[in-house]
Amino acid sequence: MSAGVVALALLLGFGAGILAGLFGVGGGILFVPTLVGLGLGQLDAEATSLLAILPTVAAGTWRQRHYGNVRWRTALVVGLASIAGVEAGVQIATALSDETLRRLFAGLLLAVAVQLAWRARRPTPYASSP
Repeated sequence: MSAGVVALALLLGFGAGILAGLFGVGGGILFVPTLVGLGLGQLDAEATSLLAILPTVAAGTWRQRHYGNVRWRTALVVGLASIAGVEAGVQIATALSDETLRRLFAGLLLAVAVQLAWRARRPTPYASSP
């Protein structure tokens, strides 16, 4: 990797860490488009993002645990179910063209943006409880 790519990767990691700590979002929202911009194919960017997210997840969980914000049972159920889901997703992703995968990812980002904007306009329906 060139010095410029390394610098951008460091900036990307730092920015994703801030977003993860601030909003609890996965780094994939930031990682995948940036990695594609750096020249990786969509599938390679998604796979690389999954590994790159691990340190962010570990550090964020550790800090949030300290504040009592982690719901362990919910995380375990969702996490275990995601194992089968990620296997299915990888099989589907490898069967699609890079262009199709890129368009689907863009659609996902748009859907998330619309949902977040919609929820921001409404009052929270429930209070957070430990």
